[in-house]
Amino acid sequence: MAGIPRYRAQSGFVVLSAGFRPFFLAASLWAALAMPLWLIAYAGSGAMPSAMPAVIWHVHEMVFGYAAAAVAGFLLTAIPNWTGRLPLQGAPLAVLVALWLIGRLGVLFSAAIGAPLAAVADLAFPTAFLAVVAREIFAGRNWRNLPMLLALSLLLIGNLLVHLEVLNIAETAMLGNRIGLLTLFLLISLVGGRIIPSFTRNWLVKNRAEIAPPAPEPPLAFVVLAITALALAASAARPDATITAWATLIAGMAAALRLWRWRGYATAREPLLFILHIGYFWIVLGLLLLGINGIFDFLPATAALHVLTVGGVGTMTLAVMTRASLGHTGRPLVAGPGTNTIYVLVTFAALLRVLAPLAGDAMLTILDLAGAAWTLAFGLFALLYGAALAQPRVAADAARPI
Repeated sequence: MAGIPRYRAQSGFVVLSAGFRPFFLAASLWAALAMPLWLIAYAGSGAMPSAMPAVIWHVHEMVFGYAAAAVAGFLLTAIPNWTGRLPLQGAPLAVLVALWLIGRLGVLFSAAIGAPLAAVADLAFPTAFLAVVAREIFAGRNWRNLPMLLALSLLLIGNLLVHLEVLNIAETAMLGNRIGLLTLFLLISLVGGRIIPSFTRNWLVKNRAEIAPPAPEPPLAFVVLAITALALAASAARPDATITAWATLIAGMAAALRLWRWRGYATAREPLLFILHIGYFWIVLGLLLLGINGIFDFLPATAALHVLTVGGVGTMTLAVMTRASLGHTGRPLVAGPGTNTIYVLVTFAALLRVLAPLAGDAMLTILDLAGAAWTLAFGLFALLYGAALAQPRVAADAARPI
């Protein structure tokens, strides 16, 4: 998100004046609420009111609920910069947010309202959002970002596959969730590969002139993204195959090379930037562990997966949401005590979740601690950033870091 898009004058709710405002807030609230619900069900302390099995629901809502809202907030704010067109605001934006919320409630209470109605309610948002993004990209003739339509289509297909199993049509829920997860990893690779070296280059030039900034890398970027896409496609189709493990390992090594070239080690004094490198590092580490574990089978299967999900997706979404919220509400791009606490909490959640399967009898305790850290991280975002997202843009010199 290189600049501030043009906005129409808004007389209604400020929160509906830009896509990042309601969707970042919704993503953080749902991430904070859905985790305790899952932990209660996992511990056997309560039954889920959903027609989906608890594990399927947990993955589904992390991917197609919370992460989808974060993606929507990012794209609705970035696309006007890409196309030069006015952003979605007001009533149309409210409809899109309402569709997302109806989907969450429909899936959560699908045991009561029935699986068919829940499927219709849930699939309405990704279908409408895909149509909105397609309209903007085609109207703006922004062909460079056509891969975003492919990613959103894959998210829609993955979501549909989950519902087909709940409707007793096909046993495709695990495949659908897997497609959704792998699409998120690819989106992070794509978007992170654009914004992280760009932000790093600008910061180093301004603050650490003695360090050479990351050089432009179009050929390497394309190669790494292509290798990653092939590895993730193999993971979706044949997750247990040896060739998939080797492909994932190679993708992780390629991504690690790219991450090293970005010189993130030189940005540690700037948390708002350094956290982006940490988020991408989790993705690199997850790909490497998936590949190594597929060859040698030395870790519980969930360990590497949660490196990618809690570490990679959780950290990157919070990193982007905090930075974009500060910049687009006029606040200085500086991480205050609250924002730094959010970053520490999500990192703590990732570390604990990865270690939980290795904790023996203490596993449930570690899981609860990881879930608490995750809930606190996203809950703190909603608490600290909620006011900024609901209030008009301010002058940067009049605002304090959050």
